[in-house]
Amino acid sequence: MPEGHTLHRLARLHQRRFGRAPVAVSSPQGRFADSAVVDGRVLRRTSVWGKHLFHHYAGGPIVHVHLGLYGAFTEWPRAGAVLPEPVGQVRMRMVGAEYGADLRGPTVCEVIDEGRVSDVLAKLGPDPLRNDADPSWAWKRIAKSRRPVGALLMDQTVMAGVGNVYRSELLFRHGIDPFRPGRDVGEDEFYAAWTDLVALMKVGLRRGQIVVVRPEHDHGAPPYRPDRPRTYVYRRAGEACRVCGDAIRTTVLEGRNVFWCPSCQK
Repeated sequence: MPEGHTLHRLARLHQRRFGRAPVAVSSPQGRFADSAVVDGRVLRRTSVWGKHLFHHYAGGPIVHVHLGLYGAFTEWPRAGAVLPEPVGQVRMRMVGAEYGADLRGPTVCEVIDEGRVSDVLAKLGPDPLRNDADPSWAWKRIAKSRRPVGALLMDQTVMAGVGNVYRSELLFRHGIDPFRPGRDVGEDEFYAAWTDLVALMKVGLRRGQIVVVRPEHDHGAPPYRPDRPRTYVYRRAGEACRVCGDAIRTTVLEGRNVFWCPSCQK
């Protein structure tokens, strides 16, 4: 599932490609019947909260997209009046003056209004990449919870936009065992981790890739693999910790794999 920085990058890209101009919106697959509601309207702006992407069109309608596990946008340059045939099950197609984009496999693709946007946002915690994020809201939830902090960080009602990579890497960088109850995390620990998370996600937003390994820990590391981010613990089960040399472990925590170093994260 894409992490939050990916959605923010998509929002910026769509604003550049399609913003402030009429957009032809259709559903080649036929499952997004409400595409006609926004077809031909001007895309005024895009916005993101966590893993939820919103396209705000002139006149009020808003396209709400949640990519889920399998959703993805594919962009293509428009060359002339003849458009390429849709490949696969394209839920939504956007066509602007110079570019087109096809959306496949999202969990959510629907037209909603501002009231329903508010309903969606009311269920989400603060997004570290938003200027209006209030970390104290997340801290209050974590400080009262007996659930493992590794689970709380993935709970979008506690903190929006954090996925498995940032969850595992953030806890490693701050020496926090993912199974420690939230109420046993110190306030200073939380705010230090939040500050770090904001910085890491801003790097991901800017560079389009997750960068979490400090330069001093990158020596003697395994070769770069394009199929996974360069990490301390994520998807490195059984490999040597970059810091202490102990074997990285993994197990399932509330339905998702979590990775940690038993020595660095006491």
